Amino acid sequence: MKSILVAAILAVIASAAFAHDYKAGSLEVKHPWARATPKGAAVAGGYMTITNNGTVADRLVSFSSPVAGKFEMHEMKMDNGVMKMRPLPNGIEIKPGQTVEFKPGSYHLMFMELKQPFEKDKRVKGTLRFEKAGMLEVEYVVEAIGSSPAIDHSQHMQHMQHRQ
Repeated sequence: MKSILVAAILAVIASAAFAHDYKAGSLEVKHPWARATPKGAAVAGGYMTITNNGTVADRLVSFSSPVAGKFEMHEMKMDNGVMKMRPLPNGIEIKPGQTVEFKPGSYHLMFMELKQPFEKDKRVKGTLRFEKAGMLEVEYVVEAIGSSPAIDHSQHMQHMQHRQ
């Protein structure tokens, strides 16, 4: 019984440490993150999940950060067995009820002309601009070079409970 209580407390503490979600109107932005960059790198990628809980479509039209000079949204996808990346100058639409994942090998944000390296375990401030919901200030958690998205909070809690 005591080990279950300890596991539950640890799960709550861990999920609070990992959680950093944001809201703008009916949009919910979950866990913005970026990969660490080596010194001298000129670009970095940004990732997150955006859910539209409303009844009207919205569009992520741009983003910015004081740590970079230029910004682009990109999509990567397989085309006849070749991974291709293309810029999305008109942004990305998030339809009502839709969740759009920005992740490696898919949609992502490109921070270009970096003014400083992205260091693991630091945070990078940024602003997302939506067509209808407006501006949203966020912080990207910088994870290790080559990392994948952080464990989903519910999966993390289940993992902690199963360890006992």
